[in-house]
Amino acid sequence: MTAAPDTTAEAALTRRAPLVLRNRAFAAVWLGQVLTQAAVRMFQVGVSWWIVAHAVRDSPGLASGLFMAVCTLPAVALAPVVARAVARFAHRSVLRTAAALAGAAAGGLALWAYGGGPELAAVYAAGLALATCQAFFDPCLTTSVPELVDDADIETATGFELSTQSLAGLGGALLGALTVDRAGVAGLAAGCAAAYLGAALLVASARFRGAASPAGAQEPSPPRALRRILGELPYVRRILVCFTAANLFTAAVFVVIPLYTRAVLHGGGGTVALLEASLGAGALIGAFTGTRVPGRPTVAGSWCLGLMALALALPGLLPYRPVMAGCLAVAGWCAGAVSVRFVALFQRLVPTADKPGFFAVMQAVLGASLPVASLLFGLAGDFFSPRTLCLVQGLGLLPAVCALALLGSRTPDPRPVSVSASAEPAPEAVGGAA
Repeated sequence: MTAAPDTTAEAALTRRAPLVLRNRAFAAVWLGQVLTQAAVRMFQVGVSWWIVAHAVRDSPGLASGLFMAVCTLPAVALAPVVARAVARFAHRSVLRTAAALAGAAAGGLALWAYGGGPELAAVYAAGLALATCQAFFDPCLTTSVPELVDDADIETATGFELSTQSLAGLGGALLGALTVDRAGVAGLAAGCAAAYLGAALLVASARFRGAASPAGAQEPSPPRALRRILGELPYVRRILVCFTAANLFTAAVFVVIPLYTRAVLHGGGGTVALLEASLGAGALIGAFTGTRVPGRPTVAGSWCLGLMALALALPGLLPYRPVMAGCLAVAGWCAGAVSVRFVALFQRLVPTADKPGFFAVMQAVLGASLPVASLLFGLAGDFFSPRTLCLVQGLGLLPAVCALALLGSRTPDPRPVSVSASAEPAPEAVGGAA
């Protein structure tokens, strides 16, 4: 008699394979996110360096800071619109449309630049358009994770998803500034357009499934007002406040890097590429190793923020290229590790019906400090040395480190395994300390 195939062993072997190899739909959408975030990061890095090195002679810090502020504003201003769109429309349609529109905007800029049009105003407008499309794409993909993977793979999928920002940092670092030095804004925009259109095709080829509900489960409640979402999750709200304050100083690194390269290291596009690649590589490693950091999320987060404060401040004391590159790698690792721990936690604590609104709110809350940081540090860069800005970054992180550590000591972290099948947080998960 012929023995039946060992389906259990085959299933175990499949489970051990990387998620992107055993789930083609998730792999296609994840690669699409890699392309979109790489394109927008390449555009931001390239244009920031173009402003500082080629386009603006007077007040380059303010000009580059204003550009970064424009690029971070849509995620904050459009949060309610994004939440409604993600909750109302099919997620694949939102993702595909956002990528296609971004590709059209980048392609239009490329044609405009090739035709000799005024570039400075056009790049600001294109940066705003690309950031607007990305403001829809990122929270929609985060919300779509349960439609692409099984529940057991949510944390792994979250790690892959968060790693795209790190991969984008690498792509932007290696291509952004170098492309501007060699092909100008026109070549930069053409490359971004190709990436966005490729992402739209990848998303269109993926098959999404409806969010699975357990047998006998009640119908999910309709989405609630955005203010109520955070109002009923005080534990999560306090964490977001801590990271919003931290972002006021960490986000300034994207303004500081080109200024530090030109004024302190006296380098060119290759140096910008090295520093951005160091930051992106560190964040990529952190996104995949964050789950291995011991301790509760708030405790591990406070230690990581403390290490990041040291890494950001050290180049202000030791102005050497290897020191700056190494410190950015450490800072990137801290950011990646912290992100994967907390986003995975939020995936399990936030009720399913609230996820579209919550992740839009999360993006808006965390991004609220980015335009302010870009403008303040950009303006300060015209009056103070970039070395001083590095020291301010490190010192400015310390209050957030203390607040997160205090939150961890006063409030027990909720355990994801205690969350019910409907993803409702346990009472102690949101009770917290007053």
